[in-house]
Amino acid sequence: MKLKKGYKQLVAEAEAEIETISVEQALELHGSEDVVFVDLRDVRELWHDGKIPGAKHVPRGMLEFWIDPESPYHKPLFTEPNRFVYYCNLGWRSAMAAKVSQEMGLEKVCHIEGGFDGWVKAGGEVEAVHKKK
Repeated sequence: MKLKKGYKQLVAEAEAEIETISVEQALELHGSEDVVFVDLRDVRELWHDGKIPGAKHVPRGMLEFWIDPESPYHKPLFTEPNRFVYYCNLGWRSAMAAKVSQEMGLEKVCHIEGGFDGWVKAGGEVEAVHKKK
């Protein structure tokens, strides 16, 4: 089977339409009152590797439902006038998530180039996430 578009093309198309920030810029933004870091990784990744301190965990598969005020799963977080900084492990899921978020109407959305992996390599602080019992 030949795909019409592979993930590389989807990520490249997303990155052409969204704001991508460097890890250094993300480190500067971290802790700002009107900035929300959004971790899109699977919860098992959080348990294994931790997360950026204070980041909100939004499973990638639920993002659109949490953004849409008409969805039964809507989260008020996404109606607040914050800047949302998305990240995943390497920046692929977060690029596509930022594009979809913009298409849905969020205006202040970006993603971290290199994702959580880049954050860790740059010496960014990491918070442990423990499995709930």
